[in-house]
Amino acid sequence: MGGVPAQGVRLHRPGVTELRLSAFGPHRGAAFALGPVTLFAGPSGSGKSQALAAYEALAALGSGATLDEAFPDAAARIPDLAVPDADRRRGFRIGCTVDGPAGLVRLDLAVQAEPALRIVGERLSQPGQILLATALRDPGRRSVQGAWLTGGAIGVTRAPLPDDRLGTALLPLRVAGATAGQRQVLAAAEQVVVALRSVFPCDPRPGRMRAPVPPGEGRLLGDCANLADVLRRTRHECGTRYALLAEAARTGCAGPVAGLDVRAPADGPVTAVLDRGADRPATELARLGSGELRFLALALVLLTGPGVLAMDPAAELLAAQQALTVLADGFDRGLDRNQSTELLRLALLSCGRGHVRLVAAVGEETAAAARLLAGVTVVDL
Repeated sequence: MGGVPAQGVRLHRPGVTELRLSAFGPHRGAAFALGPVTLFAGPSGSGKSQALAAYEALAALGSGATLDEAFPDAAARIPDLAVPDADRRRGFRIGCTVDGPAGLVRLDLAVQAEPALRIVGERLSQPGQILLATALRDPGRRSVQGAWLTGGAIGVTRAPLPDDRLGTALLPLRVAGATAGQRQVLAAAEQVVVALRSVFPCDPRPGRMRAPVPPGEGRLLGDCANLADVLRRTRHECGTRYALLAEAARTGCAGPVAGLDVRAPADGPVTAVLDRGADRPATELARLGSGELRFLALALVLLTGPGVLAMDPAAELLAAQQALTVLADGFDRGLDRNQSTELLRLALLSCGRGHVRLVAAVGEETAAAARLLAGVTVVDL
């Protein structure tokens, strides 16, 4: 499980191909290979949610978040039965491998959670070579000592870096790119940052999706509360995706479905409805079951792109050079078998094109069905 893509082909768009939980919650020495569609399965308490939380935290750090923003519950991530050292320090270690044009790049992070939250070590590397290494030298100072490859006569550049931010994400601001070594460091760091910034954590909350919403930018929130407004935008801007979503609704929603529609008065809120056909009144989404609402929201996420999601992808790269990764804990929560099967079909359809990747936690019924599908990686915990 060394992080090589399942197809054995170099990724043109940066993507995380391995998640490492060296010491995190219930996980010790764990390394999980990630494919275009990866589902974590296992009994309650096996660590599915912890694995996705680690990925989400890495994504937040790659996007510039501080350590306390990425780990608001850091103490809960300390490995089970971890014993503090003589200075009462405890923490956790996580990492990932990102594949892309620069080759395989590893990022490993050691975090002290107690008595104070801080990064105590970070390593960015490629096979056989360390590109960046940081270490906590003086516990009394809020910085770590960083050293990154420079090449040429200097060899290595040393400088302090903040102990509450990912050093890899800061390198593009600190490295000039004047030598071959610096350019190698920049290429590796930028590949990791692009992959981590292209992550959209999604957990649709039906209770927040039922009410009409004011018109806005049409960028879907992580809880999908503004689903109606995003449907309004999608209908006008991308007829093909809208048609695919309406087709999916015929499988995932009860009763006849002729299509999806929105009611958007010029001076009023936006309401989404299911078109039941010429002889039947439309059904407002507020009247749908929780499973139907979650299904529609997840289907929309899988069929859309970063421009329609409330996220901040790497603006310096074209969308065609980035792959959106959807993180979904409880992906099949509240869904029936038909809905889960249809979402897996949509995931394989979208992820097969290379523009979208899915990492999700699922129940055993969905995992059993997924094990029979080519192109799905099921991680059994």
